[in-house]
Amino acid sequence: MTKPKVLISDKMDPNAAAIFRERGCEVDEITGKTPEELIAIIGQYDGLAIRSSTKVTQEILDAATNLKVIGRAGIGVDNVDIPAASAKGVVVMNTPFGNSITTAEHAIALMFALARQLPEADASTQAGKWEKNRFMGVEVTGKTLGLIGAGNIGSIVADRALGLRMKVVAFDPFLSPERAIDLGIEKVELDELLARADFITLHTPLTDQTRNILSRENLAKTKKGVRVINCARGGLVDEAALKELLDSGHVAGAALDVFVTEPAKEHALFGTPNFVATPHLGASTNEAQVNVALQVAEQMADYLVNGGVTNALNMPSLSAEEAPKLKPYMALAEKLGSLMGQLTTGSIPRISIHTEGAATELNIKPITAAVLAGFLRVHSDTVNMVNAPFLAKERGMEVREVKTEREGDYHTLVRVSVKTEAGERSVAGTLFSNSEPRLVELFNIKVEAELAGDMMYIVNEDAPGFIGRIGTLLGENAINIGTFNLGRHSAGGEAVLLLSVDSPVPPAVIEQARTLPGVKRVMALAF
Repeated sequence: MTKPKVLISDKMDPNAAAIFRERGCEVDEITGKTPEELIAIIGQYDGLAIRSSTKVTQEILDAATNLKVIGRAGIGVDNVDIPAASAKGVVVMNTPFGNSITTAEHAIALMFALARQLPEADASTQAGKWEKNRFMGVEVTGKTLGLIGAGNIGSIVADRALGLRMKVVAFDPFLSPERAIDLGIEKVELDELLARADFITLHTPLTDQTRNILSRENLAKTKKGVRVINCARGGLVDEAALKELLDSGHVAGAALDVFVTEPAKEHALFGTPNFVATPHLGASTNEAQVNVALQVAEQMADYLVNGGVTNALNMPSLSAEEAPKLKPYMALAEKLGSLMGQLTTGSIPRISIHTEGAATELNIKPITAAVLAGFLRVHSDTVNMVNAPFLAKERGMEVREVKTEREGDYHTLVRVSVKTEAGERSVAGTLFSNSEPRLVELFNIKVEAELAGDMMYIVNEDAPGFIGRIGTLLGENAINIGTFNLGRHSAGGEAVLLLSVDSPVPPAVIEQARTLPGVKRVMALAF
């Protein structure tokens, strides 16, 4: 039997190659190739192990005629064309938790650097100035640390900060009160965090919900003398506003390890007093580099030799026998989870996955994982069907699985329910022709809709003329409607409208829709 062949195209710990060989793979370590050179050789490999340097484009994938798996030693996969890889049936894996401690420690290190002005004091002293009275720092003991994001990395930062005798407050929609108690921190809303924190650290992925979360408006809400640290993602902080507030003295210090544009070889913030910059070093320790390299080698070898799937971003953990039956249910489950994730806000202490009829004959675990992946992916760019259950548990979410063997209105049904501050809310879907996912119930209102592409969700008073008004508004903004999907409790009561549209609906159009008579809620959705 021919051994699977793996190419390591970026510099990686040498033990990774040893693991591949020990587990039955051939491996070549060829780094520093240009895209053209990589295209010329990629066709002979079954696996490609990368870090951040190699860009896996459509052109490279087209040439990768034997490729079965891409493994990213690290979290971010921006350098991989995942849709193109999925279309070719190539599994894309990452190692989402291999550098958590390293990134958390870097955030703590930058906090100390800001508190004691270490970079400027070092430069001054080595220049022979001995400006002892110039550098008057602050203690971190007794100060309030505000965490924006209390997941895996944020919780480690919280633990270290509590050891420094700091008070920790956190804003995280997925942080349950019970989990906050376990961590020894206080869950607060964002405005309260901004008003109270002496130091603010960010530990959240970059999504539509978190982009510019420290906007000009939110930075202005911070207390005078605050210090800001970002080791998460560029784009979470309005860099221009941060510069202005540093210059004015409202922000006492800022440290960025990540930037909107990288590599950041020129930047308006460079040279600003009390500003510290590092070149995306969050994962740059010997231990982290070893950890992610070994993990990606283990995962890839397991897949190539045994068919095991771990930390895949574009497929679930499935056996070969289960996959054909579960595939349409997984698609339905992920769409229902994504819909619920986009429509709910705030802490979600419980999520329930209820199967009825034919769906109860299947393994519910992959269905549950698909629901959680869809739900959490709205707020996280690293979630997949493998790590979604872990992330839900980490955030204190109780996950319930319920089976009802009897058939209801449909031969097979999957229902997703969440407990919110406003009460229980649920969505349900079925399969048409045993393969086509359809939404059939939305918050106790009967509907029938395909969840695909760009959509608008509207809750309005059921009254004559509304459909015409929304159609006119979209037409005036050159947005073409694909389908109308309507549902209501009763005539003249509350109605739900799901529109599929041919292009994303801009925020300005959403705001215009909110002003229409009878409208209660409007959102843009994407699937």
